[in-house]
Amino acid sequence: MSEFQSDRDEAARKLGPLKWAIGAVLVIGVAAVLYVIAQASFKPAGVVDLKEFKKASLEKLDVPTQPRAAPATIFTDGAGKPHTLADFKGQVVVMNLWATWCAPCKKEMPTLGKLQAAYATQPLKVLPISVDRDSDLNLVQAEMAANPPLQVYRDPGYKLSFALDPRAAGYPTTVIYDKQGRERARLAGDADWSSPEARGLVEALLREH
Repeated sequence: MSEFQSDRDEAARKLGPLKWAIGAVLVIGVAAVLYVIAQASFKPAGVVDLKEFKKASLEKLDVPTQPRAAPATIFTDGAGKPHTLADFKGQVVVMNLWATWCAPCKKEMPTLGKLQAAYATQPLKVLPISVDRDSDLNLVQAEMAANPPLQVYRDPGYKLSFALDPRAAGYPTTVIYDKQGRERARLAGDADWSSPEARGLVEALLREH
């Protein structure tokens, strides 16, 4: 064997592990790209990520990985007329489960009124649904009268609270549905719903088709 041939074989032997390493990196890189593409393909078209609004007064905001279906549970308005969340499809819905005996609920209620008033001409519906018993209806009516343009809605049997998946952890619980009627975010506890981050979240959903 010539000296040239020997040197070439030696170089090939040394390059063997290097070629393997380069090949492995390329395979990993391709796999990573395919994973990103696959993940993107599972994200519903036109759905914005609301996690950017998880800050300040909305720090406790829960944004599910996938939109959740709304329960078909019946609740009533101030006149006793039955409704379900499906009745409000086509609007961004901010459903707030509350009670007159709940201090944090009453604390945040004026901010919900301000939110509804700020988007009065847009497809946004704030639904403050009281879980108070029938004997406290006058207290519910007084609270809504003090925070226009909010309206009376009721669920004294706590049916909505238990129908949510996962169920409401306590009061207040605010659940935000997009115009297709899907749960996109939730917050347990009080918040400032007239804050810049709350309005930003609502406006992001209003822009969705």
